[in-house]
Amino acid sequence: MLEVGLIQLRTPASQADALAQASPLVREAAGSGAKLIVTPEGSNILQRDRTKLFEAIAPLESDVAVTGYRALAAELSVWLLIGSALVRRGDGKCANRSILIAPEGAVAATYDKIHMFDVDLPTGERHRESSSYTPGDCAVVADVAGARLGLTICYDVRFPAMYRALARAGAQVLTVPAAFTRPTGAAHWEILLRARAIETGAFVLAPAQGGTHEDGRETWGRSMAISPWGEVLAIADHDEPCVLRASLDLDQVEAARRAIPVLINERAFAAP
Repeated sequence: MLEVGLIQLRTPASQADALAQASPLVREAAGSGAKLIVTPEGSNILQRDRTKLFEAIAPLESDVAVTGYRALAAELSVWLLIGSALVRRGDGKCANRSILIAPEGAVAATYDKIHMFDVDLPTGERHRESSSYTPGDCAVVADVAGARLGLTICYDVRFPAMYRALARAGAQVLTVPAAFTRPTGAAHWEILLRARAIETGAFVLAPAQGGTHEDGRETWGRSMAISPWGEVLAIADHDEPCVLRASLDLDQVEAARRAIPVLINERAFAAP
């Protein structure tokens, strides 16, 4: 059984304040027995003003929040997945990066968000993530506390082929840390997460940002954990910062894939 903790946040516009908000929740999750703790997208800083954001963004190695999360993981002896941190790459560009920290505080794996949220919503909201971040080009699976973890971030959830590839690579648990907008969250959040779990026969862990943030953005919250059969194991029915706990029986992954063997039955076909 893998005990997990999902941290729902309302991340502020500076790394120091972000760490101050998240730290007690991470401690609470560890104190309740979680061995894997997952935070949302943008767990180190959320700032809509691009000028201020780019001035604040730092390399992974020197980011105040990332450094603090690493120290927490080591102190608490837990696996900690920073759902994503907004960091500066070696070439000076920026990345939306998921960072897996081992119990001794070392960075065990990283994943740079592949799919950029470039949309014009019916509400008039306009988002151009690609204007701020360079997308990644490699999917990532990592070993964590006896489980195989497939790393994704937010908008990736709309691209099912990625999740099938992670499942085929052995992922038993899929992480979807997010900062969903309120309109898209209300319409699609739970449906997409349950679909990804069902079609891969994997657990889905989706910690989220929630509420009205310091920079004015509004996010949906409603963090949740979902079983390989598509059942909601735990959900935060609000957008306030909190800790969500779940116990994952990894045998359920094999049982779900044996019952509905879509990963085996899938066939190549010619596109129309």
